[in-house]
Amino acid sequence: MKATRPYPRFIITKKGTRWTEGGHPWIYEVEVVRTEDAEGRVFPGEPENGSLADVVSEGGKYLGTGFVSLMSKIRVRILSRNANDRFDEDFWRRRVRYALDYRKAVMSAEDLTASRVIFGEADGFPGLTVDRFNDLLVSEVLSVGIEERKDLIYRVLLEEFEKDGVSVRGIFERNESKIRTLEGLPMEKGWYRPEASSPAEGNVPSPLTEIVENGIRYLVDVENGQKTGFFLDQKYNRRAAGALSRGRNVLDLCTHTGSFALNALRGGASSVTAVDVSASAIAMAKKNAALNGWDADQADRRISFVVSDVFEYLEGLLEKKAHPYDLIILDPPAFTKSRKTQKKAEMGYRELNALAMRVLPRGGYLLTASCSHFLTQEDFLSVLNDAARDAGVTLKLVERRGQAPDHPILPLVPETEYLKFLTLQIV
Repeated sequence: MKATRPYPRFIITKKGTRWTEGGHPWIYEVEVVRTEDAEGRVFPGEPENGSLADVVSEGGKYLGTGFVSLMSKIRVRILSRNANDRFDEDFWRRRVRYALDYRKAVMSAEDLTASRVIFGEADGFPGLTVDRFNDLLVSEVLSVGIEERKDLIYRVLLEEFEKDGVSVRGIFERNESKIRTLEGLPMEKGWYRPEASSPAEGNVPSPLTEIVENGIRYLVDVENGQKTGFFLDQKYNRRAAGALSRGRNVLDLCTHTGSFALNALRGGASSVTAVDVSASAIAMAKKNAALNGWDADQADRRISFVVSDVFEYLEGLLEKKAHPYDLIILDPPAFTKSRKTQKKAEMGYRELNALAMRVLPRGGYLLTASCSHFLTQEDFLSVLNDAARDAGVTLKLVERRGQAPDHPILPLVPETEYLKFLTLQIV
């Protein structure tokens, strides 16, 4: 390094250097050899939690600068590999602008109204997720470095939206993940309200808003809905499911707020049955159906909603020897969020998909998804092949899909790719 820099330095192992030069932005605690000050002397104690630090090889090569996390196994989350970067307001404005412009390039203007605006490391914001639902933003902060800079980031984000003619009514924070405790941060949720612009008592924005996706209207509750209120990553997979549903009897399992079911109905399905174990999710799904003129409680008998455990629902069909569906959609929540439970998760996916395969007739279609990051595309296909053997059927792989482009993937960072969506036919 030619010039003295203002940050402390983490010297990392050769293994860590190879990992970092390979493109991954996380420096694990076990790879840190020692900590130095800006002058190269032994650092007294530890750098401040959430502060910036350089990452340097044992040979003195600059590898990047990132956020320090003293409580996590990830000691540094690299923010930039450019030694000339200054982490001021202009830096964050450029990052925000890149993220917004990328989405304007890969999505239509209509799709932008309900989209992921910032996707963590994939957009250069380690530990930050921001979703847009029409006039509301929902954020999740998972790193102490972002937490300490969110006032600046949010302000810049709102200013850049305003330049694009987008008026944001409020930012709702869904900081409920246990990952925050690993960063020394509390779990909490609520409206983000800087003191300078706090609304008057009783003037709190409504957490309900309406979005349009694939031509379908939805109510979104950013305060009480799962995750940030609506699952945006399946946007184009839902459109594909709708196109395949024409003239078919469709079963949508784990329907949540009815998005796959309503795409199937809009695509021309003969009938749609939407099933979820959550009564509140089914209630919201019914509201969404009625919002689009498909009122299951009134005249429209093409769609029906059932509150049930999906395993029990499929088992009940098999007990009755009933096979009323020729297209089944499976979009369950993640069965695993760690490698420790991966095998158990694989058993769950295998059992659920085998049940669905047994319900389908020959020639029927299974659209099945996994959002478990630790289950790779190859792992998932292997599980489905095992499920097919259990069900005594043969599969034809029609199409592989993944997450929508507003959830960009960094090929060198496998954690950014998590959604698998496969279309299969029973042959």
